[in-house]
Amino acid sequence: MQNNENLIKLYRTMIEIRMIEKKIEDEYKFDQIKTPIHLSIGQEAVAAGVCINLRKDDYLFGTHRSHSQYIAKGGDIKKMFAELYLGKDGCSKGRGGSMHLVDPEAGILGSSAIVGGNIPLGTGTALASALRHNDRVTAVFFGDGAVDEGTFHESLNFASLKKLPVVYICENNLYAINSPVSARHSGDIYDWARGYGIPSYKIDGNDVMQVADYSERAVSRCRKGEGPTFLECSTYRWKGHIGTADDAGPGYRPKSEYDYWVSKCPIRWYREYLKQTGILNEETDEGIRRETEKLIQDAFEFALASSKPSPDELMEFVYAD
Repeated sequence: MQNNENLIKLYRTMIEIRMIEKKIEDEYKFDQIKTPIHLSIGQEAVAAGVCINLRKDDYLFGTHRSHSQYIAKGGDIKKMFAELYLGKDGCSKGRGGSMHLVDPEAGILGSSAIVGGNIPLGTGTALASALRHNDRVTAVFFGDGAVDEGTFHESLNFASLKKLPVVYICENNLYAINSPVSARHSGDIYDWARGYGIPSYKIDGNDVMQVADYSERAVSRCRKGEGPTFLECSTYRWKGHIGTADDAGPGYRPKSEYDYWVSKCPIRWYREYLKQTGILNEETDEGIRRETEKLIQDAFEFALASSKPSPDELMEFVYAD
């Protein structure tokens, strides 16, 4: 069970994710961010709820839509913004962009644009933890589209067999690009993981307290050497698969479905809960937002001041010394 300090921390993290991504959305139209972007607006509770239970030295792997995980795990926001602008001061030296965020000091070993590509990588670091007999946990985030890949099944089977300290988090936002999950899966995703003997749960991914509760137990199992856990978090992205469009309406997502999920905003619900229970007041709320605005402005200015890699640097970081 989270204490009041952590409950406020969950709120702060979700506010940071939402405000940072809104800033990215606002700036994208000026065409200075030279990289495709995949926004997590509407899905903030999943990353916040999981990462609050992770230590700095725990490992995290994300996907093409990993801004929220990078922020929640404690990645350097200045370096993240610089990476979006492909600056040399970016977290991937301006060579990766939005889909390839990394911050080893925060335990973020990378995100992959290859669907399902990060699942075996996270399984590998979990194997390393097991072989080294330490209690580091790996968290692997992926979407519902990734469970269609062979790497998903191979990794879960291996992790279960070896009782690896890894938590698999499926952010089921109902769509793989524009293909609805109902057209691809005959049952619930978490049942697939159960088939490999992994404790698996389907939870409300918009309820940050529920995510934090289930992930706390999952991380605890890992630290005690009891093996992996699988969490299917039901959620919804407010923006389209890529870019800033909503993609709601005929030919894509039903407007009624979109409106329903927007009405289930994870931040609005949680804010009301915290205020009703006396944990959050207006002064604290406004303070969090002011501090986040300052964080964003400093990061934005840092990014714009970062120079771009020059042509003569093309071969740097390609080969090991």
